[in-house]
Amino acid sequence: MNDAKSPDVGLDRASMGDLLNLVVDIGSVPMQAGACLILDGGPAFDVTRAQRLIAERIGAVPRLRQRLVPTPPGCGRPLWIDDPGFDLDHHLQVIACPPPGDEDALLDLAVAVIGRPLDRSKPLWTITLVTGLSEDRMALIACFHHVLADGIGSLAVLGCLVDGAPAPPPPATFSHPVPPLRRVAADAWATRLRTLAHLPTLWPTLKRAAAELGTPRRAARCSLNQPVGPRQRLATVTVRLYDIRRYAHAHAATVNDAALAAITGAVHALLRGRGESIPDLVVSVPVSARASTTSARLGNEIGVMPVRLPTEGGLSDRLRRTAAITRARKSTATGDSTALLTAVNRILARLRLLGWLLNHQHLIHTAATNLRGPTEPVSFGGAVVRTIIPISLARGNVTIAFSMLSYAGILTVTIAADADRTPDLRVLIGALREEFAQMA
Repeated sequence: MNDAKSPDVGLDRASMGDLLNLVVDIGSVPMQAGACLILDGGPAFDVTRAQRLIAERIGAVPRLRQRLVPTPPGCGRPLWIDDPGFDLDHHLQVIACPPPGDEDALLDLAVAVIGRPLDRSKPLWTITLVTGLSEDRMALIACFHHVLADGIGSLAVLGCLVDGAPAPPPPATFSHPVPPLRRVAADAWATRLRTLAHLPTLWPTLKRAAAELGTPRRAARCSLNQPVGPRQRLATVTVRLYDIRRYAHAHAATVNDAALAAITGAVHALLRGRGESIPDLVVSVPVSARASTTSARLGNEIGVMPVRLPTEGGLSDRLRRTAAITRARKSTATGDSTALLTAVNRILARLRLLGWLLNHQHLIHTAATNLRGPTEPVSFGGAVVRTIIPISLARGNVTIAFSMLSYAGILTVTIAADADRTPDLRVLIGALREEFAQMA
Protein backbone atom coordinates (compact mmCIF):
# COMPACT_ATOMS: atom_id res chain seq x y z
CA MET A 1 0.00 0.00 0.00
CA ASN A 2 1.24 3.50 -0.74
CA ASP A 3 -0.10 7.01 -1.05
CA ALA A 4 0.56 7.33 -4.78
CA LYS A 5 -2.31 8.74 -6.79
CA SER A 6 -4.57 6.20 -8.46
CA PRO A 7 -7.82 6.32 -10.42
CA ASP A 8 -10.99 6.86 -8.41
CA VAL A 9 -12.39 3.35 -8.48
CA GLY A 10 -14.39 1.45 -5.89
CA LEU A 11 -12.54 -0.76 -3.43
CA ASP A 12 -13.12 -4.43 -4.10
CA ARG A 13 -12.81 -6.19 -0.74
CA ALA A 14 -13.05 -9.84 0.20
CA SER A 15 -16.49 -10.70 1.55
CA MET A 16 -17.22 -12.37 4.88
CA GLY A 17 -17.67 -15.64 3.00
CA ASP A 18 -14.27 -15.14 1.38
CA LEU A 19 -12.71 -14.52 4.80
CA LEU A 20 -14.16 -17.77 6.13
CA ASN A 21 -12.39 -19.72 3.39
CA LEU A 22 -9.13 -17.97 4.19
CA VAL A 23 -9.41 -18.63 7.92
CA VAL A 24 -10.10 -22.35 7.58
CA ASP A 25 -7.36 -22.84 4.96
CA ILE A 26 -5.03 -24.61 7.37
CA GLY A 27 -3.71 -28.13 7.54
CA SER A 28 -2.34 -30.44 4.86
CA VAL A 29 -5.23 -30.06 2.38
CA PRO A 30 -5.62 -26.59 0.83
CA MET A 31 -9.01 -24.92 0.61
CA GLN A 32 -9.21 -25.47 -3.14
CA ALA A 33 -11.71 -27.11 -5.45
CA GLY A 34 -12.33 -27.48 -9.14
CA ALA A 35 -13.59 -29.60 -11.97
CA CYS A 36 -12.24 -31.99 -14.56
CA LEU A 37 -13.72 -31.65 -18.05
CA ILE A 38 -13.18 -34.70 -20.27
CA LEU A 39 -13.22 -33.78 -23.98
CA ASP A 40 -13.71 -35.83 -27.11
CA GLY A 41 -10.45 -34.50 -28.45
CA GLY A 42 -9.51 -36.68 -31.39
CA PRO A 43 -6.40 -36.28 -33.53
CA ALA A 44 -7.57 -32.89 -34.84
CA PHE A 45 -7.61 -31.28 -31.39
CA ASP A 46 -4.91 -28.61 -31.23
CA VAL A 47 -3.35 -28.08 -27.79
CA THR A 48 -1.69 -24.85 -28.89
CA ARG A 49 -5.04 -23.49 -30.05
CA ALA A 50 -6.61 -24.57 -26.77
CA GLN A 51 -4.00 -22.55 -24.87
CA ARG A 52 -4.69 -19.54 -27.08
CA LEU A 53 -8.45 -19.84 -26.48
CA ILE A 54 -7.96 -19.90 -22.72
CA ALA A 55 -5.67 -16.88 -22.92
CA GLU A 56 -8.34 -14.98 -24.87
CA ARG A 57 -11.36 -16.06 -22.82
CA ILE A 58 -10.06 -15.38 -19.33
CA GLY A 59 -10.44 -11.71 -20.23
CA ALA A 60 -14.17 -12.14 -19.56
CA VAL A 61 -13.42 -12.92 -15.88
CA PRO A 62 -11.72 -9.95 -14.18
CA ARG A 63 -11.07 -11.95 -11.01
CA LEU A 64 -8.70 -14.29 -12.87
CA ARG A 65 -6.26 -11.37 -13.27
CA GLN A 66 -6.50 -10.24 -9.65
CA ARG A 67 -4.67 -11.22 -6.48
CA LEU A 68 -5.81 -10.84 -2.90
CA VAL A 69 -3.76 -8.34 -0.90
CA PRO A 70 -3.93 -8.11 2.92
CA THR A 71 -4.35 -4.66 4.43
CA PRO A 72 -2.50 -3.16 7.43
CA PRO A 73 -4.11 -3.54 10.88
CA GLY A 74 -7.25 -1.45 11.20
CA CYS A 75 -7.70 -1.06 7.44
CA GLY A 76 -10.42 -3.64 6.97
CA ARG A 77 -10.74 -6.79 4.91
CA PRO A 78 -8.22 -7.78 2.19
CA LEU A 79 -8.48 -6.16 -1.24
CA TRP A 80 -8.72 -7.64 -4.70
CA ILE A 81 -6.06 -5.86 -6.76
CA ASP A 82 -5.27 -6.27 -10.45
CA ASP A 83 -1.93 -8.05 -10.76
CA PRO A 84 0.33 -5.85 -12.96
CA GLY A 85 2.77 -8.76 -13.26
CA PHE A 86 0.12 -11.23 -14.41
CA ASP A 87 1.72 -14.06 -16.38
CA LEU A 88 -0.49 -16.74 -17.88
CA ASP A 89 2.40 -19.20 -17.79
CA HIS A 90 2.04 -19.33 -13.99
CA HIS A 91 -1.55 -20.56 -14.33
CA LEU A 92 -1.73 -22.64 -17.51
CA GLN A 93 0.16 -25.88 -18.06
CA VAL A 94 0.06 -28.98 -20.25
CA ILE A 95 0.66 -32.42 -18.69
CA ALA A 96 0.59 -35.92 -20.17
CA CYS A 97 -1.58 -38.31 -18.19
CA PRO A 98 0.40 -41.23 -16.74
CA PRO A 99 -0.32 -44.65 -18.30
CA PRO A 100 -2.74 -46.22 -18.88
CA GLY A 101 -4.50 -42.91 -19.40
CA ASP A 102 -7.83 -44.10 -17.98
CA GLU A 103 -10.18 -42.28 -15.60
CA ASP A 104 -8.40 -43.56 -12.49
CA ALA A 105 -5.07 -42.18 -13.73
CA LEU A 106 -6.75 -38.88 -14.62
CA LEU A 107 -8.37 -38.58 -11.19
CA ASP A 108 -5.06 -39.30 -9.47
CA LEU A 109 -3.56 -36.47 -11.50
CA ALA A 110 -6.48 -34.20 -10.56
CA VAL A 111 -5.83 -34.88 -6.85
CA ALA A 112 -2.20 -33.85 -7.32
CA VAL A 113 -3.19 -30.66 -9.16
CA ILE A 114 -5.96 -29.54 -6.81
CA GLY A 115 -4.10 -30.66 -3.69
CA ARG A 116 -1.07 -28.48 -4.52
CA PRO A 117 -1.32 -25.12 -2.66
CA LEU A 118 -1.67 -22.11 -4.94
CA ASP A 119 0.77 -19.21 -4.68
CA ARG A 120 -1.08 -16.47 -2.75
CA SER A 121 1.10 -13.76 -4.28
CA LYS A 122 -0.61 -14.46 -7.64
CA PRO A 123 -4.21 -14.90 -8.86
CA LEU A 124 -5.56 -18.02 -7.16
CA TRP A 125 -6.31 -20.43 -9.99
CA THR A 126 -4.75 -22.84 -12.47
CA ILE A 127 -5.89 -24.68 -15.58
CA THR A 128 -4.16 -27.91 -16.62
CA LEU A 129 -4.61 -29.38 -20.10
CA VAL A 130 -4.13 -33.15 -19.95
CA THR A 131 -3.01 -35.13 -22.97
CA GLY A 132 -2.37 -38.86 -23.37
CA LEU A 133 -5.81 -40.10 -22.36
CA SER A 134 -7.23 -43.27 -23.83
CA GLU A 135 -9.68 -43.11 -26.76
CA ASP A 136 -8.04 -39.91 -28.09
CA ARG A 137 -9.58 -37.88 -25.30
CA MET A 138 -8.31 -34.68 -23.67
CA ALA A 139 -9.04 -33.23 -20.27
CA LEU A 140 -9.07 -29.80 -18.69
CA ILE A 141 -8.54 -29.60 -14.92
CA ALA A 142 -9.60 -26.24 -13.46
CA CYS A 143 -8.46 -25.46 -9.91
CA PHE A 144 -9.74 -22.49 -7.90
CA HIS A 145 -9.09 -21.40 -4.34
CA HIS A 146 -12.42 -21.17 -2.52
CA VAL A 147 -11.75 -17.51 -1.74
CA LEU A 148 -11.96 -16.78 -5.47
CA ALA A 149 -15.35 -18.39 -6.05
CA ASP A 150 -17.88 -20.73 -4.51
CA GLY A 151 -19.38 -23.58 -6.52
CA ILE A 152 -21.88 -21.41 -8.39
CA GLY A 153 -19.15 -18.88 -9.14
CA SER A 154 -16.82 -21.59 -10.44
CA LEU A 155 -19.50 -22.72 -12.88
CA ALA A 156 -19.82 -19.11 -14.07
CA VAL A 157 -16.07 -19.04 -14.74
CA LEU A 158 -16.18 -22.30 -16.70
CA GLY A 159 -19.13 -20.93 -18.66
CA CYS A 160 -16.88 -18.13 -19.92
CA LEU A 161 -14.25 -20.59 -21.15
CA VAL A 162 -16.39 -22.92 -23.27
CA ASP A 163 -17.41 -22.31 -26.88
CA GLY A 164 -20.35 -20.00 -27.46
CA ALA A 165 -19.62 -17.72 -24.50
CA PRO A 166 -19.85 -13.97 -25.20
CA ALA A 167 -16.61 -12.58 -26.56
CA PRO A 168 -14.48 -11.03 -23.80
CA PRO A 169 -13.93 -7.27 -23.91
CA PRO A 170 -10.67 -6.00 -25.41
CA PRO A 171 -7.74 -5.83 -22.97
CA ALA A 172 -8.10 -2.75 -20.79
CA THR A 173 -5.93 -0.91 -18.35
CA PHE A 174 -6.07 -2.18 -14.78
CA SER A 175 -9.19 -0.93 -13.04
CA HIS A 176 -8.23 -2.00 -9.52
CA PRO A 177 -4.66 -0.80 -8.87
CA VAL A 178 -3.20 -0.48 -5.38
CA PRO A 179 -5.24 2.31 -3.72
CA PRO A 180 -3.73 4.92 -1.39
CA LEU A 181 -3.43 3.71 2.20
CA ARG A 182 -5.36 6.72 3.51
CA ARG A 183 -8.27 5.83 1.28
CA VAL A 184 -8.23 2.19 2.39
CA ALA A 185 -8.30 3.23 6.07
CA ALA A 186 -11.08 5.78 5.47
CA ASP A 187 -13.16 3.18 3.64
CA ALA A 188 -12.69 0.70 6.50
CA TRP A 189 -13.90 3.19 9.09
CA ALA A 190 -16.82 4.24 6.91
CA THR A 191 -17.79 0.57 6.67
CA ARG A 192 -17.64 0.23 10.45
CA LEU A 193 -19.90 3.26 10.88
CA ARG A 194 -22.40 1.81 8.42
CA THR A 195 -22.32 -1.44 10.40
CA LEU A 196 -23.14 0.45 13.60
CA ALA A 197 -26.09 2.05 11.83
CA HIS A 198 -27.39 -1.42 11.00
CA LEU A 199 -27.07 -2.79 14.54
CA PRO A 200 -30.88 -3.05 14.95
CA THR A 201 -30.90 -5.70 12.21
CA LEU A 202 -28.01 -7.65 13.73
CA TRP A 203 -30.07 -9.69 16.17
CA PRO A 204 -32.55 -11.01 13.53
CA THR A 205 -29.61 -11.92 11.30
CA LEU A 206 -27.91 -13.82 14.13
CA LYS A 207 -31.18 -15.64 14.85
CA ARG A 208 -31.44 -16.71 11.20
CA ALA A 209 -27.79 -17.81 11.22
CA ALA A 210 -28.30 -19.88 14.36
CA ALA A 211 -31.44 -21.46 12.91
CA GLU A 212 -29.55 -22.38 9.76
CA LEU A 213 -26.77 -24.06 11.74
CA GLY A 214 -29.27 -25.80 14.02
CA THR A 215 -28.79 -26.79 17.63
CA PRO A 216 -25.26 -28.20 18.03
CA ARG A 217 -25.44 -31.92 18.78
CA ARG A 218 -22.61 -34.38 18.86
CA ALA A 219 -22.58 -36.69 15.88
CA ALA A 220 -22.33 -40.40 16.64
CA ARG A 221 -18.71 -41.48 16.89
CA CYS A 222 -17.45 -43.67 14.08
CA SER A 223 -14.43 -44.19 11.84
CA LEU A 224 -15.59 -41.50 9.40
CA ASN A 225 -14.07 -38.86 11.68
CA GLN A 226 -10.28 -39.13 11.66
CA PRO A 227 -7.61 -36.54 10.80
CA VAL A 228 -7.24 -36.35 7.02
CA GLY A 229 -3.86 -36.52 5.34
CA PRO A 230 -2.70 -35.24 1.94
CA ARG A 231 -2.97 -38.66 0.23
CA GLN A 232 -6.45 -38.82 -1.26
CA ARG A 233 -8.30 -40.83 -3.87
CA LEU A 234 -11.18 -39.85 -6.10
CA ALA A 235 -13.91 -42.06 -7.54
CA THR A 236 -17.04 -41.28 -9.54
CA VAL A 237 -20.51 -42.80 -9.70
CA THR A 238 -23.00 -41.66 -12.34
CA VAL A 239 -26.75 -41.96 -12.76
CA ARG A 240 -29.17 -40.74 -15.40
CA LEU A 241 -30.78 -37.54 -14.17
CA TYR A 242 -34.13 -38.67 -15.58
CA ASP A 243 -34.09 -41.81 -13.43
CA ILE A 244 -33.21 -40.09 -10.18
CA ARG A 245 -35.65 -37.22 -10.82
CA ARG A 246 -38.51 -39.62 -11.59
CA TYR A 247 -37.80 -41.66 -8.45
CA ALA A 248 -37.53 -38.53 -6.32
CA HIS A 249 -40.77 -37.02 -7.58
CA ALA A 250 -42.58 -40.31 -6.97
CA HIS A 251 -41.66 -39.89 -3.30
CA ALA A 252 -42.46 -36.15 -3.09
CA ALA A 253 -38.74 -35.38 -2.93
CA THR A 254 -36.09 -33.50 -4.88
CA VAL A 255 -33.11 -34.80 -6.85
CA ASN A 256 -30.86 -33.61 -4.03
CA ASP A 257 -32.96 -35.52 -1.49
CA ALA A 258 -32.63 -38.69 -3.58
CA ALA A 259 -28.86 -38.24 -3.87
CA LEU A 260 -28.55 -37.72 -0.11
CA ALA A 261 -30.66 -40.82 0.57
CA ALA A 262 -28.39 -42.83 -1.72
CA ILE A 263 -25.32 -41.48 0.07
CA THR A 264 -26.66 -42.36 3.52
CA GLY A 265 -27.44 -45.90 2.37
CA ALA A 266 -23.98 -46.31 0.86
CA VAL A 267 -22.22 -44.97 3.97
CA HIS A 268 -24.34 -47.29 6.11
CA ALA A 269 -23.10 -50.24 4.03
CA LEU A 270 -19.50 -49.03 4.35
CA LEU A 271 -19.72 -48.79 8.12
CA ARG A 272 -21.51 -52.13 8.38
CA GLY A 273 -18.55 -53.69 6.59
CA ARG A 274 -16.34 -52.15 9.28
CA GLY A 275 -18.50 -53.58 12.03
CA GLU A 276 -19.98 -50.18 12.90
CA SER A 277 -23.47 -48.73 12.95
CA ILE A 278 -24.74 -45.21 13.54
CA PRO A 279 -28.42 -44.18 13.82
CA ASP A 280 -28.02 -41.14 11.55
CA LEU A 281 -25.47 -39.48 9.33
CA VAL A 282 -24.78 -35.77 9.85
CA VAL A 283 -24.09 -34.19 6.47
CA SER A 284 -22.83 -30.63 5.99
CA VAL A 285 -24.76 -29.13 3.07
CA PRO A 286 -23.90 -25.68 1.66
CA VAL A 287 -26.74 -23.15 1.41
CA SER A 288 -26.37 -20.51 -1.26
CA ALA A 289 -27.77 -17.02 -0.84
CA ARG A 290 -28.06 -16.78 -4.63
CA ALA A 291 -29.47 -19.04 -7.32
CA SER A 292 -26.98 -17.93 -9.98
CA THR A 293 -24.21 -15.43 -10.61
CA THR A 294 -21.98 -14.00 -13.32
CA SER A 295 -18.24 -13.94 -13.91
CA ALA A 296 -18.21 -10.34 -12.66
CA ARG A 297 -19.71 -11.31 -9.30
CA LEU A 298 -17.80 -14.24 -7.89
CA GLY A 299 -16.72 -14.64 -4.26
CA ASN A 300 -18.66 -16.66 -1.71
CA GLU A 301 -22.29 -16.23 -0.72
CA ILE A 302 -23.00 -19.53 0.99
CA GLY A 303 -23.81 -20.69 4.46
CA VAL A 304 -23.70 -24.15 6.01
CA MET A 305 -26.62 -26.37 6.99
CA PRO A 306 -25.79 -29.55 8.95
CA VAL A 307 -28.52 -32.12 8.26
CA ARG A 308 -29.05 -35.24 10.38
CA LEU A 309 -30.26 -37.98 8.01
CA PRO A 310 -31.45 -41.57 8.65
CA THR A 311 -29.13 -44.40 7.62
CA GLU A 312 -31.34 -47.40 8.32
CA GLY A 313 -34.33 -48.75 6.42
CA GLY A 314 -35.03 -49.25 2.74
CA LEU A 315 -34.32 -46.62 0.11
CA SER A 316 -37.94 -45.52 -0.26
CA ASP A 317 -38.37 -45.07 3.48
CA ARG A 318 -35.06 -43.23 3.84
CA LEU A 319 -35.93 -40.93 0.95
CA ARG A 320 -39.32 -39.95 2.40
CA ARG A 321 -37.75 -39.22 5.79
CA THR A 322 -34.85 -37.36 4.17
CA ALA A 323 -37.23 -35.18 2.14
CA ALA A 324 -39.23 -34.28 5.26
CA ILE A 325 -36.05 -33.35 7.14
CA THR A 326 -34.59 -31.21 4.36
CA ARG A 327 -37.92 -29.41 3.81
CA ALA A 328 -38.01 -28.46 7.46
CA ARG A 329 -34.38 -27.34 7.49
CA LYS A 330 -34.64 -25.39 4.22
CA SER A 331 -37.41 -23.29 5.75
CA THR A 332 -34.73 -21.77 8.00
CA ALA A 333 -31.90 -21.70 5.42
CA THR A 334 -30.93 -18.20 4.27
CA GLY A 335 -27.15 -18.30 3.84
CA ASP A 336 -26.71 -16.02 6.87
CA SER A 337 -24.54 -18.47 8.81
CA THR A 338 -21.37 -17.33 6.98
CA ALA A 339 -20.81 -14.20 9.07
CA LEU A 340 -21.34 -16.07 12.34
CA LEU A 341 -19.00 -18.91 11.32
CA THR A 342 -16.37 -16.41 10.15
CA ALA A 343 -16.40 -14.54 13.47
CA VAL A 344 -16.19 -17.72 15.54
CA ASN A 345 -13.44 -19.29 13.42
CA ARG A 346 -11.35 -16.09 13.42
CA ILE A 347 -11.45 -16.06 17.20
CA LEU A 348 -10.47 -19.73 17.34
CA ALA A 349 -7.65 -19.09 14.87
CA ARG A 350 -6.24 -16.27 17.02
CA LEU A 351 -6.39 -18.56 20.04
CA ARG A 352 -4.56 -21.22 17.95
CA LEU A 353 -7.43 -23.65 18.51
CA LEU A 354 -8.93 -23.81 15.04
CA GLY A 355 -6.58 -26.45 13.63
CA TRP A 356 -7.15 -28.73 16.61
CA LEU A 357 -10.92 -28.24 16.40
CA LEU A 358 -11.10 -29.05 12.68
CA ASN A 359 -9.19 -32.28 13.28
CA HIS A 360 -11.25 -33.30 16.31
CA GLN A 361 -14.78 -31.98 15.67
CA HIS A 362 -17.74 -34.35 16.07
CA LEU A 363 -20.53 -32.17 14.70
CA ILE A 364 -20.61 -33.61 11.16
CA HIS A 365 -19.65 -36.92 9.55
CA THR A 366 -19.34 -35.87 5.92
CA ALA A 367 -20.01 -33.04 3.46
CA ALA A 368 -22.06 -33.07 0.25
CA THR A 369 -22.34 -30.35 -2.39
CA ASN A 370 -24.69 -30.40 -5.37
CA LEU A 371 -24.44 -28.06 -8.37
CA ARG A 372 -26.61 -27.76 -11.45
CA GLY A 373 -24.48 -27.63 -14.59
CA PRO A 374 -25.45 -27.08 -18.23
CA THR A 375 -28.48 -29.08 -19.36
CA GLU A 376 -27.10 -29.47 -22.90
CA PRO A 377 -23.61 -30.60 -23.95
CA VAL A 378 -21.04 -27.82 -24.34
CA SER A 379 -17.77 -27.81 -26.25
CA PHE A 380 -14.30 -26.35 -25.96
CA GLY A 381 -12.16 -25.66 -28.99
CA GLY A 382 -14.67 -27.58 -31.08
CA ALA A 383 -14.36 -30.69 -28.91
CA VAL A 384 -17.51 -31.85 -27.11
CA VAL A 385 -17.25 -31.98 -23.33
CA ARG A 386 -18.20 -35.57 -22.58
CA THR A 387 -18.14 -35.37 -18.77
CA ILE A 388 -17.71 -32.75 -16.05
CA ILE A 389 -16.35 -34.20 -12.80
CA PRO A 390 -16.73 -31.93 -9.74
CA ILE A 391 -13.82 -32.14 -7.30
CA SER A 392 -13.65 -31.05 -3.66
CA LEU A 393 -11.15 -32.84 -1.43
CA ALA A 394 -11.77 -34.18 2.07
CA ARG A 395 -10.52 -31.91 4.88
CA GLY A 396 -10.17 -31.68 8.64
CA ASN A 397 -11.28 -34.96 10.13
CA VAL A 398 -13.96 -35.67 7.50
CA THR A 399 -12.37 -38.62 5.72
CA ILE A 400 -15.03 -38.90 2.98
CA ALA A 401 -16.69 -36.04 1.08
CA PHE A 402 -19.15 -36.00 -1.83
CA SER A 403 -19.42 -33.52 -4.73
CA MET A 404 -22.33 -33.75 -7.18
CA LEU A 405 -22.93 -32.03 -10.50
CA SER A 406 -25.59 -32.55 -13.14
CA TYR A 407 -24.56 -32.09 -16.77
CA ALA A 408 -26.34 -32.97 -20.01
CA GLY A 409 -28.74 -35.43 -18.37
CA ILE A 410 -26.19 -37.16 -16.13
CA LEU A 411 -25.60 -36.68 -12.40
CA THR A 412 -21.97 -37.32 -11.48
CA VAL A 413 -21.13 -37.99 -7.84
CA THR A 414 -17.45 -37.64 -6.97
CA ILE A 415 -16.21 -39.30 -3.80
CA ALA A 416 -13.07 -37.84 -2.24
CA ALA A 417 -11.56 -40.09 0.42
CA ASP A 418 -8.45 -40.17 2.54
CA ALA A 419 -6.42 -42.96 0.93
CA ASP A 420 -5.06 -44.28 4.24
CA ARG A 421 -8.30 -44.02 6.22
CA THR A 422 -10.50 -45.52 3.49
CA PRO A 423 -8.87 -48.70 2.15
CA ASP A 424 -12.39 -50.04 1.57
CA LEU A 425 -13.40 -47.27 -0.86
CA ARG A 426 -14.59 -49.87 -3.38
CA VAL A 427 -17.25 -50.97 -0.88
CA LEU A 428 -18.62 -47.44 -0.78
CA ILE A 429 -18.53 -47.13 -4.57
CA GLY A 430 -20.37 -50.42 -5.05
CA ALA A 431 -22.99 -49.56 -2.43
CA LEU A 432 -23.67 -46.15 -3.98
CA ARG A 433 -24.08 -47.73 -7.41
CA GLU A 434 -26.58 -50.20 -5.93
CA GLU A 435 -28.58 -47.36 -4.40
CA PHE A 436 -28.80 -45.56 -7.72
CA ALA A 437 -29.59 -48.80 -9.55
CA GLN A 438 -32.71 -49.15 -7.40
CA MET A 439 -33.88 -45.75 -8.64
CA ALA A 440 -33.57 -46.88 -12.26
